[in-house]
Amino acid sequence: PFVIPLGWGDDITWVQTYEEGLYQAKKSNKPLMVIHHLENCQYCQALKKAFAENEEIQEMAQNNFIMLNLMHETTDKNLSPDGQYVPRIMFVDPSLTVRADITGRYSNRLYTYEPQDMPFLIENMKKALRLIQTEL
Repeated sequence: PFVIPLGWGDDITWVQTYEEGLYQAKKSNKPLMVIHHLENCQYCQALKKAFAENEEIQEMAQNNFIMLNLMHETTDKNLSPDGQYVPRIMFVDPSLTVRADITGRYSNRLYTYEPQDMPFLIENMKKALRLIQTEL
């Protein structure tokens, strides 16, 4: 059963599965943003709050991205290039390529963002959007 991921932003439309996310990304020519998290993880909770409170992130998430929230690991190894940890945020472009080049600030967990990293996440969201325009 699909549960709407609460707390990330009330106006975000979420796809239900990774497969649907890939389909929608290709169809709409928007990047897919995959957020891996677990409910009982304090780092995820802190990230969720910062994510929800950031207007610029909310606007981009609503308008420019296909959004997927995963609370379990996917079988796609491309989504865990440096291990399975939460929270992590990854981008997949409409050509269905996982963008291993869009990473956060931490070399030991490449796709982790902390609450204070929202400006960095905004930059990476913009980068994901720019890459579509330049590459496709």
